[in-house]
Amino acid sequence: MNPLLQSTLEHLEALVGFDTRNPPREIGTGGIFDYIRAQLPDFDVMVTDYGAGAVTLHAVRGEPKRLFNVHLDTVPDSPHWSAAPHTLRVTSDRAIGLGACDIKGAAAALLAVAKITDGPLALLFSTDEEANDPRCIAGFLKDRPAYDAVIVAEPTKGEAVLAHRGIQSVLMHFAGHAGHASGEQTPSDSALHQAVRWGNAALDFVDAQAHERFGGLTGLRFNIGRVEGGIKANMIAPTAEVRFGFRPLPTMHPDGLLERFRTLVEPAPAEFAETFRGPSLPAGDTATAEARRLAARDLADELEIPVGNAVDFWTEAALFSAAGYIAFVYGPGDIAQAHTADEWVALDQLEHYANIIYRIVNSGNA
Repeated sequence: MNPLLQSTLEHLEALVGFDTRNPPREIGTGGIFDYIRAQLPDFDVMVTDYGAGAVTLHAVRGEPKRLFNVHLDTVPDSPHWSAAPHTLRVTSDRAIGLGACDIKGAAAALLAVAKITDGPLALLFSTDEEANDPRCIAGFLKDRPAYDAVIVAEPTKGEAVLAHRGIQSVLMHFAGHAGHASGEQTPSDSALHQAVRWGNAALDFVDAQAHERFGGLTGLRFNIGRVEGGIKANMIAPTAEVRFGFRPLPTMHPDGLLERFRTLVEPAPAEFAETFRGPSLPAGDTATAEARRLAARDLADELEIPVGNAVDFWTEAALFSAAGYIAFVYGPGDIAQAHTADEWVALDQLEHYANIIYRIVNSGNA
C-alpha cells in the first residue's frame, strides 16, 4: 500500500474513533483537537470555542496563500449500521466508518501530508457544518484572515466544484378559528386549509422556475418537510405549522424568494420566519457570481485539479465566497455515501486526494 495512503488511513482510524456527532453538539476543545494538535508540531495552532459544540482549529506553517478547510462533525449514526460506526473498517477498496466520507477522510489526508512536508500550509478544522446553528466559519471570518483563496473539503469525487445552490429554511404558522366542521367555511377559518392552499401554490410557483439555470444547475429545489396542526376530522383547525426549505440558484434573490413564498395566498401566514440561510456558491449578484466562478476555475486549473459539475447540495464554501474569497469545493468520496449507514470512502479516491494535496504543498503552491 502507498505509504501516504497508509498514513492517511491511520489518521482516519483515529479521527473516526472520536465521537463528533452533531447533534448532540457536545464537541469540546479536547479529544479530537488534542489529537490534531499533536500531529502538527511545526504549526502555529489556535483553537477557538464558539460554544454549542462549535470549535475551530486554525493551524498555519509558513506564509501560505490558500486555506484548506474541513469539518470534523458528523451526522448521528442510524440503527442500520452493520458494525460499530466509530470503528474504522478497511476492505480491499473502501474505508468504512461514521464520517469517513463526510469528511474525515479529507482531514486525515491533510494531516498525513502535513507530516511529510515542510512547505507553507494553512488548515482550518471546524465542528458545526452539520448544525442548523453554524458559528465556526462566521466567527473565523470576523478577523478577515489574509488568504487569497479557500478550498473546502466535501465529497466531490476528486473534482473541483465551482458552483452549488444556496439553502434557506422557513418556519411558518397559520391561524384559524376552532369550530364545528359541518358548516360552510371561509378561506381563513381553517389553519390547515390555509396550509394546504399555500402548499399547492408553492408547488405551482416552483414548477414555474424550471427554466431558470446557472452553471449546469436548473430550476428551484423545494421541499415541504413538516406539516402539523388540527385536532380531529370534525373540528376546524385553529392552528397549523409548516416547515419548508428551498435551494435557490446563485442568480436567484434570497429575499425576493422569501417574500414570494410569504405572499402566495390570502390570508398570509400569521407568522413567517427564516430559520437558516446559506448563500449560493459563488455568492453575489449575477455579474459578481460569474466573475467569482471564473476566478475559482482559474485557480483549479493552476493547481491541476479537474473541474466537475455544479452540485445541488450546500457547503460552507459559500460562506467564504460571500466574504469575498475565491472558493471552491474539493474532496474525496461521493455525496451518495454521505449520511448513510455503513458510510464509506473509496481508497483510490482517498489516495488520489492525498497525492494531489501533497503535490500542491510540496511545490509551494499552498
